[in-house]
Amino acid sequence: MPEFVDGRKPKINPLNDNFNKKEFKALWNQINKKAVYKVDFNSDELVKNSIAVINKELKVTELTYRVERGELSSGLTDDSIREGSGFKIKDSYDDHSGGSVHSKVQYDLLGKIGEATVLTRKTVASILSGIEDYQFDKFKKNPEQFIAEVSRLIKEQKASIIINKLSYDETNETFDADIFTASQSKQDFSKATDPLKRHIYDYVITDSNVEKEFAQKLDVSDEVVVYAKLPGGFFIPTPVGDYNPDWAISFKEGSVKHIYFIAETKGDLSTMKLRGIEDRKIECARKFFEQIEKTSTTEDKVKYDVATSYDTLMVAVGKSTAI
Repeated sequence: MPEFVDGRKPKINPLNDNFNKKEFKALWNQINKKAVYKVDFNSDELVKNSIAVINKELKVTELTYRVERGELSSGLTDDSIREGSGFKIKDSYDDHSGGSVHSKVQYDLLGKIGEATVLTRKTVASILSGIEDYQFDKFKKNPEQFIAEVSRLIKEQKASIIINKLSYDETNETFDADIFTASQSKQDFSKATDPLKRHIYDYVITDSNVEKEFAQKLDVSDEVVVYAKLPGGFFIPTPVGDYNPDWAISFKEGSVKHIYFIAETKGDLSTMKLRGIEDRKIECARKFFEQIEKTSTTEDKVKYDVATSYDTLMVAVGKSTAI
């Protein structure tokens, strides 16, 4: 079958002269550093915190049976059976009297939670033995949800402790500039902006309307010299997975407080839900860029923050925006 494409859309997203500007090269030299992280992990603290949060927050829904009664429709055919329309439901109700459907299933409780949380059986046993009886009794009501919820709560506590104890050390390695030209032929240009003048590529392939509007505002800003939507090949290692920041921006010297800025674009901070892994990655990134700032030998440091819009970015770099 032939592949139909929109001939009006660009087929590649080439780097342009902005990539070679001295301002972008200076910015890239600031952030183009690989690092390793280390964690001073305390299992006793994890056990204590996990017990407290499980006792406070664990919720498990009791298993029930959904009973439906009905009758076969008249004129039953093969098609009606395949479509599920051959049986007409008359009434239905939840039956709580049958006990757990898993009551006779044997569970390796320590093994399952240990596998999900990457903890030893001994540590998991210490956590489970410390929780209140009324919480542990929920295992009988719904074993699989109990395992899933307990594992989730433990992982969240583990991630919080890890980040609090996390530190970064720079290595002698850097990212190759080839990451800016990799995977150019597999981009979704239906999400491309109009041609840009300050971006290192001719277009920005956006992931959301927030990113699209952000790029458009950057491109017409007199304070911005050059900016880049960072490719996936640029990442920060974290204990909860690699993290790829959104934007690298170089501002006109003297126009703002921070000339070099790394921004993560998100929606309204008052309503967005930065939960779990994503939130932890952002906290790790803060520590990474704090380390970069400490070791930088130049007067102009790199700043990192989450921006909800171009206006909040300008506030972060010390520039008031028009009302």
